[in-house]
Parts: sequence; structure tokens; C-alpha cells
Amino acid sequence: MSDKQDIQLLKGNEAIAHACIRCGADGFFGYPITPQSEIIETLALLKPWETTGMVVLQAESEVAAINMVYGGASSGKRVITTSSSPGVALMQEGMAYMAGAEVPGVVVNVQRGGPGLGTIQPSQSDYFQATRGGGNGDYNVVVLAPSSVQEMADFVDLAFTIAFRYRNPVMILSDGVIGQMMERVVLPPQKPRRTDDEVMSECPWATTGRTAGRKPNIITSLDLKPENMEKHNIRLQEKYALIRQREVRYEAKWCDDAQWLVVAFGSAARIAEKAIEEARDEGINAGLFRPVTLWPFPDEALRRAAQGKRGVLVAEINAGQMIQDVRLALNGSVPAEHFGRLGGIVPEPYEIVEALKRFNTPTR
Repeated sequence: MSDKQDIQLLKGNEAIAHACIRCGADGFFGYPITPQSEIIETLALLKPWETTGMVVLQAESEVAAINMVYGGASSGKRVITTSSSPGVALMQEGMAYMAGAEVPGVVVNVQRGGPGLGTIQPSQSDYFQATRGGGNGDYNVVVLAPSSVQEMADFVDLAFTIAFRYRNPVMILSDGVIGQMMERVVLPPQKPRRTDDEVMSECPWATTGRTAGRKPNIITSLDLKPENMEKHNIRLQEKYALIRQREVRYEAKWCDDAQWLVVAFGSAARIAEKAIEEARDEGINAGLFRPVTLWPFPDEALRRAAQGKRGVLVAEINAGQMIQDVRLALNGSVPAEHFGRLGGIVPEPYEIVEALKRFNTPTR
């Protein structure tokens, strides 16, 4: 087998599709919606059912798609769905069921502006929906926020790994900027799909139809006895605490000599990076802190990065959502202000520079 890298120029959405196939996904169930429709379109063009046996199915709705993922995941399969903001809103019930039943699966959200149908332009206004959980009950979904097309490809395998490690749904929270932009991507090597015997060995909890002398597994989030449900919820909280210890990811740039810290994720982090370069040219020493996992949020790392800084500017393409987690992490130790654009408007770097200047100017 050749060690030569497979390098292609791809949209973020196309990179997701290629990565699904190469990471050994067993099934994709989705429904077209702008700005993520290229994912299912690319899968249809690549026809992985002819090469790897991967199932690709356009469901009749987003509700159907997430429940197909629930079913496939219950049998130990690596399954994924993708959508955009209002479509993911329809999937929240199914995601809560998956969290309660402890089955792994991956959901990709290529965000657009809202509320409701909103606009087809990019936004980051689903932060709360992703990190707080839009379904019912006490549960958490691991949330990965890519800021490049390369990370769109890389995070597919990472999402599956985390999902199966903890038997929990994982969301890749992208947006229309990253989904539609084109960049050079190093695609991962092709993984073989697992055999049925390997699935049974790796996922003894799964419902496979092959019980090997034992009672069939039942996958459900329902228990009518409160004492049993309390024990189940306590165990879930213990699992989430373990995820907080082990799965925090972030990136920090130019923070050591910075007087000001800009906190941003996804496409806003790319814009902030350019803004910081321009701000430094104008004598404003700023650094970038990029949460890669939005849940679990990198609280401790942010506190360390912000220590001794004059202030923290949170740049988001929304009305101010991540800033709540930033302020909770800082606990008043450093002042934090918000900058954002709404309705699908993507800010320019100079706007973040101007926000830093306003923050940098003491009020009389």
C-alpha cells in the first residue's frame, strides 16, 4: 500500500463526505438543506455502496434521518447524519433518545442564520442548541468545532472515536463559511469496515440479531421506575464528568505576550486570527484562544490563558452565546465583552479590530 498522501482541493462539505467513506462509516442518513446539501450530493456521486458497502440514504425528513441513525447505532454501526440549523432542531428528540439509550452516533450541523427558517447565510447561532442540548432531560453531547476544511475531514474519525469510546452522540458544529469554502485537504487513508463479528466483539451492548446463546439486547431510554432512572442518570453524569476530564481540546496563539485575548470558534476564529495580526500591526497586542470542544468547554485552559490580561473579547457570529461560558470560566477575574454580527452577516477582520480598540479605550 502506498504511503503517498491523498491531497485534494475540496469544499468543507465535500471533505465531510470523503471522510465518512474513508473512516469506515457503515451508513449515512440525511436530508438536503442549504448550506450542507453538498454532503449527500457528494456521497451520491462517489457511490460508496459499490466500493465499501456503506449505505447512503436520503430520508423523507430530518426526523426520519436521526431515527435511522438511532437504529443503526443501536446495532453497533458507525452511522452519521448531517443537516443545517432548522433541520438539526428537528433532530433534537432523537439525539436525546440516543443519549439516554447510550448509543454512539455523529451529527454534523452546518449552521445557517435563524431563528426558524431564517436565512441560508452562515451563522453560529446554534451554540446553545449544541452545547445545552435541545432535547429533554439531563444529557450532554460532545461538540467539536472545526475552523478549516482540513478539520472538517479530520473530525469525522475523531467524532466516531469519541462517540464509541463513551457511547454518546457527538456533534460536529460547523457553519456555512467552512462548509462552502474550498481548501487543500489531506484525506485520511481508507479504513476497512468492521465485520459483523468485529461489531459484536467491540459492541457487546448492541442489538445485532445474533445473540450467541444470550438474551437479545434491548436498546431504550425508557424506565418507568424512578429509582432505576435516577441510578441511570447518576451514571450518565459520572460519564460526562469523565468526558470533561479527558476530551477537552483547544488552540492558543500569541497568548504569552498578549494584553488582550480574543476568544472565538469555527469560522469566527479564522476571522479573529487575521484581525489579531492587524491589531498587532497597530500596537494592540492580542492573542487568540480557540475552543475546539465547545462541550466540554475548556474552562481551566481559558482561565490560564486569560490570567493577567486586561480584557477578553468574545467574537461570535451570533447575539452572544459562548460569552456566557467564557464569563462563567473567568468568574469575574478578567472583564469580558462581546462582538457579533447577526442574520447571516459574516464580520470583517477590521470590525473585530475596531471592537478591540473600543475595549482598549478607557471610558471617562
